[in-house]
Amino acid sequence: MRSVALFSAVLTLAVAPAGAIPLLDLKPYPAPVAGEQRWVIQLNPLLKPSPDPSISNNPADWRVQLLVGQELELDCNLHRFTGRLRSERLPGLGYSVYRVEQPGPMVSTRKACPGQTPSKQFVPLGDKPFVLPFNASLPIVVYAPDGFTVRYRLWKAENSSQAAQLR
Repeated sequence: MRSVALFSAVLTLAVAPAGAIPLLDLKPYPAPVAGEQRWVIQLNPLLKPSPDPSISNNPADWRVQLLVGQELELDCNLHRFTGRLRSERLPGLGYSVYRVEQPGPMVSTRKACPGQTPSKQFVPLGDKPFVLPFNASLPIVVYAPDGFTVRYRLWKAENSSQAAQLR
C-alpha cells in the first residue's frame, strides 16, 4: 500500500509542468471582512538570473514593492489616493499581513491639460513606496478595500556598492 502512495506521488510530480510552483497554504490567513478583498502574491523562487552581470542574482539582495490602487481614466495631472499600508503580525503565527489603513480620497495636482484626452492610469495609494524583503517561502497577503487592486514590482540590487564620503 505504501508503494502505491509513493508511486502516485512520483507520478504526480512527473506529470506536473516543468517549473510549476506548488501553491502556498493560506489556511493561517484570515478571510477578508465585509468591504475588503484578500490579495495574494506568491513569488517565484525559480526566477531566471539577470542577463546583466551588474545585477545581483542573490534573492537576499531583492525587494518587493507593493502597489495598491485603482486604474482610472485621468488627465495629465499627478494623482494619488490618501492612505497607507500597514504591516500586522498574525497572533500566534508570526506571519505578517498587510492592510490598507485609512483609505481616503484621491488628490492631484491642478495643472492644465489642454487638448489632452484622458488615459488609463494606475493611481497608487500613499506617497511612499512600501518595500518588503524577497521571500518565496511565504505568500504576501494584502487586505484592501473593495474597488482597489494590488500589484507588485520586483527590485534587484546591483552587485557593487558605492563608498560614502566621510565629512
